[in-house]
Amino acid sequence: MAVSFRYESRLKKRGFKLIAGIDEAGRGPLAGPVVAAAVILPSSARIKGLNDSKKLTPGKRERLYSQIIKKATSFGIGIVNEKDIDRINILNATHLAMRHAVQRLEVTPDYLIIDGKRRIKTLDFPRQMIPSGDSMSSSIAAASIIAKVTRDRMMKSFDKEYPRYGFGRHMGYATKKHVRALRKYGPSPIHRRSFEPVASMRTC
Repeated sequence: MAVSFRYESRLKKRGFKLIAGIDEAGRGPLAGPVVAAAVILPSSARIKGLNDSKKLTPGKRERLYSQIIKKATSFGIGIVNEKDIDRINILNATHLAMRHAVQRLEVTPDYLIIDGKRRIKTLDFPRQMIPSGDSMSSSIAAASIIAKVTRDRMMKSFDKEYPRYGFGRHMGYATKKHVRALRKYGPSPIHRRSFEPVASMRTC
């Protein structure tokens, strides 16, 4: 199935007007924050090439990011850092980031459509979970791009602070080079201490 407004259109026929798509970036990395985005797109928005952020090149994501923020009715971003991830676990941190993203919308949504399967209790709105929603819903795909670009920009900034780890290339994911750097230098201040293999390593 191609990305479209079919989910949003069905909900609008039921009377919901402001439908926010929600997705996250950064659940799996060994370092850095988890970032969520909520995006309300008007049905008239035509954004060519919109898709799941994982299926796009970095350059394409950046171009689509600019179009999304121009055409969105509203968008919000939620960020939970590595210390809070370690404190409350990655699942709860992801849900918290999603809640913050919704809270930062400039308008109150009527309905949420969220990428994934697991029900999120912290979002007090009518909502629907859509597995692989970032490959099907235009609003969720837009949220995936906003979240991914935001997080990648943060990791590139961290790369300048901690250049030994290569954050600007792997964005904190457990590549072979990243793990080798971890073993050589130990964890940086932005590594997730609750994630293996970081949890078993010495600190700087």
